[in-house]
Amino acid sequence: MQIRFFQEADRPFLRTLFLAARRSNWTWLKGDDWQLEDFDRVILGETVLVAEVDGHRAGFAGVLDNDNFLHSLYVDPAFQGQGVGSALLKAVQARFTGTGALKCLLLNVPAQRFYLQHGWQKVAQGESDQGKYLLMHYPLATRTSGT
Repeated sequence: MQIRFFQEADRPFLRTLFLAARRSNWTWLKGDDWQLEDFDRVILGETVLVAEVDGHRAGFAGVLDNDNFLHSLYVDPAFQGQGVGSALLKAVQARFTGTGALKCLLLNVPAQRFYLQHGWQKVAQGESDQGKYLLMHYPLATRTSGT
């Protein structure tokens, strides 16, 4: 598996993955007005890392480096359970210069479980257009201790 930076040739696949993953996983939202181009808006100003497995794009993560904030992490369902999400998360965490942060939708229980298994901690709860979310942190001390 290779984790690399986004290239323009990735855009069509990642647009499709982003749209399909939200429709598949965020079942509590209508999503009738979601479009392929939503991906373009969401990643604006972010560093996007792409996971490739045997030449196939398998997922991506978008991070706001200056804020140590993981904004998005999506894995193609065909590659779930194969370590793609963990590899992307590890690459993102390696970019953090301080405590990492992310917001995980409260109704997205599998994602919460994933982040908790990787050393993230719940620190607060809030509300967004997509519903209630957990604010989670990844302490720098966790990264340096090798966990």
